[in-house]
Formats: sequence, structure tokens, C-alpha cells
Amino acid sequence: MLLLIVCFGAYILGSIPTAIWLGRYTKGIDIREHGSHNAGATNTFRVLGKRAGWTVLFIDVFKGTLAANLPHVFPDSLFWEYKDELLILQLIAGFIAVFGHVFPVFANFRGGKGVATSLGIVLGINPPSAAVCLSIFLLVFLTTRYVSLGAIISALCFPIVSYYFIHDDTRIMIIFTVVLGVLVIWAHRKNIDRLLKGTENRMNIFTKKA
Repeated sequence: MLLLIVCFGAYILGSIPTAIWLGRYTKGIDIREHGSHNAGATNTFRVLGKRAGWTVLFIDVFKGTLAANLPHVFPDSLFWEYKDELLILQLIAGFIAVFGHVFPVFANFRGGKGVATSLGIVLGINPPSAAVCLSIFLLVFLTTRYVSLGAIISALCFPIVSYYFIHDDTRIMIIFTVVLGVLVIWAHRKNIDRLLKGTENRMNIFTKKA
């Protein structure tokens, strides 16, 4: 019953289509029909501008962090002797939230790629790894102005950072970091193709016009 409650809550959180709702509210458009046709923060920067882009980014990250911490809503005594089980429940909730973001029930199951929500999960479960990977993303992005390349390289580095630098060698965490990294890279398969062809769009989210 606890697992079902947490999974349901995580899916509902993940399903909140921030970019889609904001596009409809501010411009009366479906953001999935403009730009890269993706319902994520990057496309929001391109289509709706900087303020809307930052709003979507922060909310989508927060969705992941909140979902990963849903198990903490219940009394600690339930998990006092089962810390591994608590971690597993957090990871399950996180993956369900990403699934909800990609396939949101509130937007005909057509959502974003789940990168920002994935970052939120890592922030909620393994903040040091999140900080390092975010730094890697910013370094790549600010150097190349490719958001997708920053996300891909950060995803590749995530398992290495978690295991070798943060020394989080819990088996379930190893599986989590590898699976999440693979999912992020898979979500960017079209971007990878455009990067190889030299047709990927560059952007600067810090200027007035993205």
C-alpha cells in the first residue's frame, strides 16, 4: 500500500506539464507545436523567453526533488531499520516521476525528456553528485552553447562521479546512476544525430532573447 501511494504521488507530480500549461496561459499556444516540439525547459527558453524558461526549469527540477523525498512524508520509524529499503523507495519514486514527465496524464501522455526532473531526483538523493554533474553541464554548455551536449556529457559522467568521487558504492545507487544516465542519453538520441551532422541549435539562456 505504501509503495502504491508513493508511486501514485510521484507520477502525479511528474505529470504536471509545466511548459505546456505555461505556454497556454501566457501565449495561448501548445509549446509542443513550436520550436523543437519538446515540452521542456530548453524549448521554453526558445519559444516563450527567458522568464518562462527559468520558471519551467525550476519547477521541473523541484518535481523530481519532491518526488524523491515523498517516502519521507511517512514516519521515520517505518524505515528506522531499513535504510536500503527507503533508498529503493526513493529511487522508484524518482523514476516514476520522470516517467510521468515524459508521459504526463494531464497532457495526452506527450511530455518532455525528463532531464530537469532527473536532476531534481539526484539533488534529492545524492546532492554532491548533482552539484558536480551540474558544474560539468554548465562548463560544457557555456563553452559550446549546446544544451543537449551538456546534458549528454553530464549523464555520462554521473555514474563515474557518484562511484569514484563521491564514493557512493551502494549497489542500488550504482544501478540507479547507470540506468538514469542511459535514459538521459536515449532521450537525446535525435540531438546526438544533429550534433554529428552539425545541425544542432545553439542557445544562450542568459541573454534577454534565447
